[in-house]
Amino acid sequence: MVTAAMTLALCLLMPGNAKAQQNHNLEVGKNLEIFNTLYSQLDLFYVDTLSPGQTMTAAIKGMLRSLDPYTEYYPQEETKQLEMLLTGKYAGFGALVKYHTRLKRVVVDEPYEGMPAAEAGVKKGDIILSIDDSLMTDKTVNYVSSHLRGDPGTTFVLKVKRPSTGKEMKFRITRRNIKLPELPYYGMRPDSIGYINLSQFTEDCSKEVRRAFIDLKKQGAKGLVFDLRNNGGGSEQEAVNIVNLWVPQGQKVVENRGKVAQASRTYKTRLEPVDTVMPIVVLVNGETASASEITSGALQDLDRAVVMGTRTYGKGLVQVPLDLPYHANVKITTSKYFIPSGRCIQAINYDREKGAAYTEHIPDSLTRVFHTRNGREVRDGGGIKPDVEVKNDTMPNIAYYLSVGGLDSTEVMFDYIVDYIARHEQIAPAAQFHLTEQDWQEFRQRVIDSGFSYDDLSRKQFDELVKTAKFEGFYDQAREAFDALSEKLKHDVATELDRHRQVIQQMLELDIIAAYYYQRGSIEAGLAYDRQLTEAEGLLKSPEKYAKVLAPQ
Repeated sequence: MVTAAMTLALCLLMPGNAKAQQNHNLEVGKNLEIFNTLYSQLDLFYVDTLSPGQTMTAAIKGMLRSLDPYTEYYPQEETKQLEMLLTGKYAGFGALVKYHTRLKRVVVDEPYEGMPAAEAGVKKGDIILSIDDSLMTDKTVNYVSSHLRGDPGTTFVLKVKRPSTGKEMKFRITRRNIKLPELPYYGMRPDSIGYINLSQFTEDCSKEVRRAFIDLKKQGAKGLVFDLRNNGGGSEQEAVNIVNLWVPQGQKVVENRGKVAQASRTYKTRLEPVDTVMPIVVLVNGETASASEITSGALQDLDRAVVMGTRTYGKGLVQVPLDLPYHANVKITTSKYFIPSGRCIQAINYDREKGAAYTEHIPDSLTRVFHTRNGREVRDGGGIKPDVEVKNDTMPNIAYYLSVGGLDSTEVMFDYIVDYIARHEQIAPAAQFHLTEQDWQEFRQRVIDSGFSYDDLSRKQFDELVKTAKFEGFYDQAREAFDALSEKLKHDVATELDRHRQVIQQMLELDIIAAYYYQRGSIEAGLAYDRQLTEAEGLLKSPEKYAKVLAPQ
């Protein structure tokens, strides 16, 4: 038997790392024993019968929440969510649904092009009444969505009510694998400039980008805008494959560094590129994350493209899915990634020593300087900072609430679009469609008549100022000024509609176009209003300015 004195003597003789590891292992064993004993006591003495699956899942998810938001547990019944996350595929009827607050029903928001819902004739605005024999009239979006999904090849009867006619309709729909379009649109722009929009880094998306790029070259593209805005990332290997289209074979694109050897890996380009000289502008924003940041950051570090837009999200952590017993899975953060300059662009520090779930944004003053291949200065710790910053136009408050529904749940914009679709069997091509003056005036009047209201930020701030003035005692002497300002800040929906007509009308037109030409049509039409794209095209049309951005500092 090993006595306490012998254990102490052995610890004193151990090297520091070995002793620390033994202490760590002892802590692990001790706490696992506490946990097992605690659950046994709960199961034995708790007043109600415990559900082992629910209780343990809650415990596991609580433990993982103390780490980072990307390490997640998937019990057997949730593994399909992980599969969809990794592949972008799921089995269902292929449409986005939403909850219509005024109707208190789940309705169809957007059928996907070429998918079962669109092929069967389901339209935007259709109110979902039942799926097979199950009523859906009092259910949540999640409940309805779970019943619309199922195994590929299974068939169900969807019963809906079409608001424009009031008729109830039935559709027999066969579920099949739905793959969300990772490349919803690409095409030629004026002045021999190609444009590719990539929405996610799912399996084989690099092949789609390669196909689109080669097609654009055949059409005469002399420059490329590669749009990664709002792309939350996905497969790291797909990011490397896309960089490989424009970077020579054998170049390091990203390096993973983890605690164990299995988590560390270096990714290099493996194939001959398609084009190493065509000027490229990569568009990014605050929702550009993960694999999108690997792509844009690597192209920036290798001076192969100009990155334009606003600073990216800053996710420099790598997750790996691992199998667990009984068909469960876990997605674990195993390493950080470092792009060619040697920097990691993780923007948030998850510091366990300061308490569970402690997070902090890394301030610019603590970031380090790195250099691109040409010697240009770049920094770590805060996402990818664009070479050329171009902020996008902000959305007026009234436009936001029109799109999501007013404070009183008046979904007047959605309802207008549904009615418009019912009255127009077809519309002009996506790039040419516009609402008429009569259309706009009709919409404007419907908004006014509906009693639409929204969160007036200026009024909120004014009310706070009044409270502060009264608290500090100078409100009475400035009462006239406050009254005059209050009068000018009176909420007037008609005036706000006229003031922001251009933005609101653009939103209306793009949503209507999506109902006829799907996502690709909406993106194509939206390019006409895209200020960041205009700046990108201007840079590509000026070789001198483009070269100057990439020149050594």
